[in-house]
Amino acid sequence: MDDSYIDSVLSGDTESFRYFIRTYQDMAFNLAVSIVKDDHYAEEVVQDAFMKAVNGLSSFKRTAKFKSWFYRIVVNESFQRLKKMKRQQLSFGSEEMINVSDESVEHGDGYWANQISIALKILPPKESIVLNLFYLEENSLKEVSDITGWSLSNVKVLLHRARKNLRSFLETN
Repeated sequence: MDDSYIDSVLSGDTESFRYFIRTYQDMAFNLAVSIVKDDHYAEEVVQDAFMKAVNGLSSFKRTAKFKSWFYRIVVNESFQRLKKMKRQQLSFGSEEMINVSDESVEHGDGYWANQISIALKILPPKESIVLNLFYLEENSLKEVSDITGWSLSNVKVLLHRARKNLRSFLETN
């Protein structure tokens, strides 16, 4: 289905790109938040990623799925933004804290979803993104490797470490 929209966009119908925005914006945002840990910056990353995708669509070779290609753009943009944020942080000497609410929540369905959401914000970006891609987006290890550009063995190690750190976080909170 993506191919027909790609053809439409490449033939000049820029309105067809709305399909990609509707289809991929939520997961792109989740991936960006996993890395930059801030909703505002994640929105900017996703906008930049969509701009790069629409401008670079003619260079998309279609050897991979559009989804993998686009998510790789999101990952790269997110890590670039993270580097920029760290440089700004160093130059201003400020230290940002992750805002984690300390509300007491009943141990219902929402409790565990909230705990996992907090954990994903606290985990290192690479671990958080691997968990997101593998469990939330249900990509295979190979697809996670393709999206991130990391070796398959690195993805496996990161996933193992992320599971361990997530379990540790959930047991202590």
